[in-house]
Amino acid sequence: MQMTVKEVAEACGGKILCGDPEVLITSVCTDSRQAGVGSLFVPIRGEHTDAHIYIPAVFKAGAVATFTQNHQSMHDSHVWIAVPDTLKALQTLAGAYRKKFSLPVIGITGSVGKTTTKEMVALALSSELKVMKTQGNQNSQVGLPLTMFQLEENQQAAVIEMGMSQFGEMGRLAQIAAPKYAVMTNIGISHIENLHTQKNILEQKLHITDQFQKDSVLFLNGDDPLLASLRGKFPFEEIYVGTSEICDYKAKNIQMENGHTCFLVSHGKSEWPVDLPVLGTHHVINAMLGIAVAEKLGVSIENAICALKNYHPLAMRQQIHEANRITIIDDSYNASPDAVKSSLEVLSSFKKGRRVAALADMLELGECSQNAHFECGIFAAKSGVDFLVTVGERSKETVKGALSVNSKLEYEECETNEQAVEALKQYLTAGDTVLVKGSRSMHTDEIVRALL
Repeated sequence: MQMTVKEVAEACGGKILCGDPEVLITSVCTDSRQAGVGSLFVPIRGEHTDAHIYIPAVFKAGAVATFTQNHQSMHDSHVWIAVPDTLKALQTLAGAYRKKFSLPVIGITGSVGKTTTKEMVALALSSELKVMKTQGNQNSQVGLPLTMFQLEENQQAAVIEMGMSQFGEMGRLAQIAAPKYAVMTNIGISHIENLHTQKNILEQKLHITDQFQKDSVLFLNGDDPLLASLRGKFPFEEIYVGTSEICDYKAKNIQMENGHTCFLVSHGKSEWPVDLPVLGTHHVINAMLGIAVAEKLGVSIENAICALKNYHPLAMRQQIHEANRITIIDDSYNASPDAVKSSLEVLSSFKKGRRVAALADMLELGECSQNAHFECGIFAAKSGVDFLVTVGERSKETVKGALSVNSKLEYEECETNEQAVEALKQYLTAGDTVLVKGSRSMHTDEIVRALL
């Protein structure tokens, strides 16, 4: 990134209070600990902290400029730019910076699997193109704008994860990133507490197409009923992937063994074998979305498939660990009903030893919470779980669901992660496999660390 202070102020409608307008800004940060030489600091008012208090520290660290919404005048050798709202100024600046580039931007959204799909799409494209992608899950109203500043002239494509949990958020992200292509993984009930209905979730996520052009393309999971119902309803091209007959890219002969998921992808009159070094049929959809996007952007299917052989899950996303001859499936990053069921499917693929599920509360489900937890319990019992450990008040419904299928199932209801660890350590023996999963704020990664 390279913009002068004057260019930044003009782009976001800010007023330079002091400092040299020709100073060059080479990075943007909202975390004062990440400030360095050439940085523009964007202090955001949070619920508990107003980051304006860190402005002196970022200047000491080498930052050359700061936004402020708390000052109307300033006398300093550093650059201070006054804006009405620092978050909105960040978003406006990111949108202006994105417009400097003509490369294809691919937006990724969905209730489940955004980060994994983003990784697979980027990996497939990178077999032939220089790709910029969202780091981690920087997909929010702050994270996405910061991601846009990573765009560079030598890049040939950008894969941008776009998350939302409130009305209006996707529209703002689409205005910033302006994706020409978009991927929708599924429509579940994540954040339904805020958005009230799945129909609302679908409508809000579809705002990812707000900046589409006539030659834009929307890639969809054809196995998702709500997404499949959209076929033929847009003024732009749709491409469906999945296992159903409506799909343009169709997966067949799906098999899971020895830590791999293998299948055939059929497109047109041709078929190609795909070998993914991860377990789970949900990864089939993620990989096929990557293959479809790659081919649309001119990458050969053969090269895209070859690149996907090198996929590795990110931290806390179905990572497989071995400790004390026990297999640990660390899927502790977050949880929703669909994601829990996918993880239980992975657990069921382990045939040696006993299968143990440590499941914590799923949050932001609103009125759907009780039934969602109950259904996950049913799924756990039907998938062959031998011992169920739950953490949290909501997950007591998971136990009820499991017992409705198997009244003799062994289980332990816990209030804390520490109690769950103790229950697991008493039960687990060599050869067992344990899945650990829960919403992010349940911090189930603490359970994983205690078992390693």
